Amino acid sequence: MQYITLNNGVRMPILGFGVYQVPAAETEAAVSAALEAGYRLIDTAAAYQNEEAVGRAIAASGIPRDELFVTTKLWIADAGETRARTAFERSLAKLGLDYLDLYLIHQPFGDYYGSWRAMERINAEGLSRAIGVSNFYPDRLADLIAHNEIVPAVNQVETHPFNARFTDQEYMAGKGVAIESWGPFAEGKHGIFTHPTLTAIGERYGKSAAQVVLRWLVQRDVVAIPKSVRPERMAENFDVFDFELDDADMAAIATLDTGESSFVDHHSPETVEWLATLKFEN
Repeated sequence: MQYITLNNGVRMPILGFGVYQVPAAETEAAVSAALEAGYRLIDTAAAYQNEEAVGRAIAASGIPRDELFVTTKLWIADAGETRARTAFERSLAKLGLDYLDLYLIHQPFGDYYGSWRAMERINAEGLSRAIGVSNFYPDRLADLIAHNEIVPAVNQVETHPFNARFTDQEYMAGKGVAIESWGPFAEGKHGIFTHPTLTAIGERYGKSAAQVVLRWLVQRDVVAIPKSVRPERMAENFDVFDFELDDADMAAIATLDTGESSFVDHHSPETVEWLATLKFEN
């Protein structure tokens, strides 16, 4: 496994396992299989409604806690200084852990300033080794950094060959913020698993298009958290450290970038209004 070092010195695996849209009833088995395959970074969120199942898999694994890197996220409905602290403690209890490795603000809406103040205290108390954000575009990230004490360690954003985020990554790097990819496979859009550019590159290395995508992210120092409920696919996704893409490969994949989200426009008023309506059971 390769690691990146966050801006506070914490080491984070560059490849992990995400459980977005994995039903709670399937999550424990999926996380158990991922841990068995070698994954040590597990990414969940309060909004995913499967933190308890993640916690059960971790507890049953027998893996020492200090070998794991566990991330969860704060939802918009719990934004604000007081509510964020309560939500953090609830997530920690559901996961059955004494501390988190990374706690993220899930969306750049609501009282995320209040949330960040609560998270700075959580970090100072050692309850989360690092804190960060998700879905923050550079303008919101710049604003948060300019007016607070702690610079986010991570910004988890949609990043894949069709929305490569090169400029955003350059800005983040200049501020010491690590970029983490959600949706590294674009959730199957754009024919990513059979795309001729990706499959042709893969054939030269005896790798799949999915493995090429993950290797492309790794070589860009982008943390990735692919999701699967199939153990054989988990193992395939993890097997990306025995080859290296050359400059021509990297350039060819870069040509696929559309510069646009494949899912949602966070600058759209309709998106903001829609996200504000989403509430989840505690």
